[in-house]
Amino acid sequence: MNIVEDLEKRGLLHDYTDNPEMIDALSKKSVSVYCGFDPTATSLHIGSLMPIISLARFQKYGHTPILLIGGGTGMIGDPSGKSEERNLLDGEILEKNIAGITSQLQNLIDFDCGTNSAKILNNNSWLSKMNMIEFLRDIGKNFSIGYMMSKESVKNRINERGISYTEFTYMILQAYDFLHLFDTEKCQLQIGGSDQWGNITAGIELIRRMRAQNLWGITFPLITTSSGRKFGKTEKGNIWLDPKLTSPYRFYQYWIQTNDDDVIKFLSFFTFLTEKEIKEIGTSQKENPEKREAQLELARLV
Repeated sequence: MNIVEDLEKRGLLHDYTDNPEMIDALSKKSVSVYCGFDPTATSLHIGSLMPIISLARFQKYGHTPILLIGGGTGMIGDPSGKSEERNLLDGEILEKNIAGITSQLQNLIDFDCGTNSAKILNNNSWLSKMNMIEFLRDIGKNFSIGYMMSKESVKNRINERGISYTEFTYMILQAYDFLHLFDTEKCQLQIGGSDQWGNITAGIELIRRMRAQNLWGITFPLITTSSGRKFGKTEKGNIWLDPKLTSPYRFYQYWIQTNDDDVIKFLSFFTFLTEKEIKEIGTSQKENPEKREAQLELARLV
């Protein structure tokens, strides 16, 4: 089984580039794959576990994860999935956020496993070196206004509250990240949540135009609970990956309290258990639901 088949069996494929070359490459050789994390807070929350664990899955299949911290794009703010403009962060807050997130990511992915050890990069190191004229002339000319406005992330914002030129350019900046990582790291695949599909395909299109190469993208489904609640949200707010913001006890309790209708799905999403192991837990859960074996295993493993 290759990584794409694994993701598909787990219900983790939402959109992906329907390209036989991608399936073939991911089956036969090591591919560099990246995911971006914007430093909007000092900690990531459990909504970020989906892409983090997915990067770990890619690594287990022999691929090389690149974790991109948005030190540059974080100054702009991604409009995807947002109903209104983000507050712009100053340099001091941004640096603090970057330090916190970097420390967390270093504990969650293997950075010392040989040829496919993970890497952490900060896009500010190249975006800050590009001036406005270069950006408009070399990158911006590859995007028509119609193409950008057709993307759901932009269209939704325009229809709701409008969008500033600042956030409108976010898609192009993320597309340039993909181009830069292709040039410098030979990165061929970008992954992210379903709200990132427009940004990912913009990068693929930019590389096709500028390098005559066809690259790939994969997105994961938006996770909601059976009750319709957004995953990771509680009455007390986000469940953070920082023990100072969410205690280990409360973190554990969040998973223990998973609804019976969600727990088997979450075992597929957030653990490395095999399909056979998950089915066995599911069978045992149906026979003895009062033991909450699936919730206990989910909480323990996560």
